[in-house]
Amino acid sequence: MPIVKTTEVEEIVERALAEDLPDITAEAIFESRERGTASFVCKRDGVVAGHLFSRAVFAVLDGSADYEAAVEDGTVVSAGTTIARIDATVRALLSGERTALNLLQRASGIATITRDFVRRVEGTGAAIYDTRKTAPGLRVLDKFAVVAGGGRNHRYGLHDMYLVKNNHIDRAGSIAAAVERVRARGTAHKIMVEVRNQAELEQALVTRPDFILLDNMKISELRQSVLRTAGQCPLEASGGVTLDTVRAIAETGVQRISVGALTHSVAALDISMKIHDKVGG
Repeated sequence: MPIVKTTEVEEIVERALAEDLPDITAEAIFESRERGTASFVCKRDGVVAGHLFSRAVFAVLDGSADYEAAVEDGTVVSAGTTIARIDATVRALLSGERTALNLLQRASGIATITRDFVRRVEGTGAAIYDTRKTAPGLRVLDKFAVVAGGGRNHRYGLHDMYLVKNNHIDRAGSIAAAVERVRARGTAHKIMVEVRNQAELEQALVTRPDFILLDNMKISELRQSVLRTAGQCPLEASGGVTLDTVRAIAETGVQRISVGALTHSVAALDISMKIHDKVGG
């Protein structure tokens, strides 16, 4: 799993809780010291991810909360599986329920669809990568979940790799001009160049980037690009990749496939919280 800074988790959790609190219902019904237990139960098959974030929710609400993950992040589970147990004040359980579930369900949904894509390309040598098409403010969670599902992280943001795209190229005048300006910066960041056709591929190869991104190319064009490149530069296919098309894309010989659908429109994995009664259930 990627290393996630504690401060990053805390920022996400505090921002999410601020949207909900105070919980006037729980505070009206239950005393502040009354304790209880609850379980998170997965209601359909999937891949679990996000304990780090849901645990932090209850830690903020109750410093003595005990959050026990019954299965680790990245675990494939079947419907009905208990994935976590929490002991905390009743107020904390009820006040944190929705926030914890929102984070856990989103992360698990991303991990689940990522695992589906990874399985589709098994044996081809291609790896599945995420994109920057993440929920605003939740990029740390989204990218963590992709890795939990067996995928890989692309650049985290605009600051950790040069990605020379069509708008950069059109404005700069050419691929060569854009890459020359990037190299003039003298930094150690890797360079990826996006190309839309074979003519641009030829121009990109001359600049010797670290990666070439093949944008929205047909299967025949991807195959042609792989043959032309002949291992000179790692190739990444991107644009409209689906579960139905990803295998054919991988079989062209590209090394990387980036998939916006891992994060931009993911369906949350259905998880519920069951709070147990006072007599021990």
